[in-house]
Amino acid sequence: MKASGEFQVKLQPMDSYAKGTEGINIGRMSIDKTFSGDLVATSQGEMLSAMTTVKGSAGYVAIEQVSGSLSGKQGSFVLQHFGTMNQGKDRLVLEVIPDSGSGELKGLSGKMLIKIENGKHFYEFDYEI
Repeated sequence: MKASGEFQVKLQPMDSYAKGTEGINIGRMSIDKTFSGDLVATSQGEMLSAMTTVKGSAGYVAIEQVSGSLSGKQGSFVLQHFGTMNQGKDRLVLEVIPDSGSGELKGLSGKMLIKIENGKHFYEFDYEI
């Protein structure tokens, strides 16, 4: 099945335990999202990132718990992010953590694609329940 729509995201810097060396900037942020479209939900999570000294090269990992309604089914699930940028070329893996679904979303699996166009964030979610 497929779901799509838009989301708003608010990232807030948090205190970071790790300190980068050799020009690497290690960061930690909170994530708050509001989804609309086929997924009507909110999410909260945390992100860890590393920015290198080369412009456009970085990486991040994140976990966010999503709660709301997916195509009319109520529940929650957890998304795991793994993203890298290699001199401006990005790669993002965004998947549902197995067995994280609850309520009517129990057994949910899937992958999400994120697009940013003119400053707006969009998602495309391929999933199965």
